[in-house]
Amino acid sequence: MGISTSLLLIAVGAILIWAVDVSVSGIELVTIGWILLVVGAIGAVLSLIFWSSWGGYHRERDEAVYR
Repeated sequence: MGISTSLLLIAVGAILIWAVDVSVSGIELVTIGWILLVVGAIGAVLSLIFWSSWGGYHRERDEAVYR
């Protein structure tokens, strides 16, 4: 899961928690919103951790000095 997917899940979860006021029989939208928000936050944190450990575009230069 990338950072963009995590942000999308956080946004959808927040909308379901605080902006939607609809009753659907058999489905609790607030609970689904909290689940999406938490999963998105965990995904964002894990994505940032793996991105920093992977290194991305940072490359160490190997320089040989000959005398």
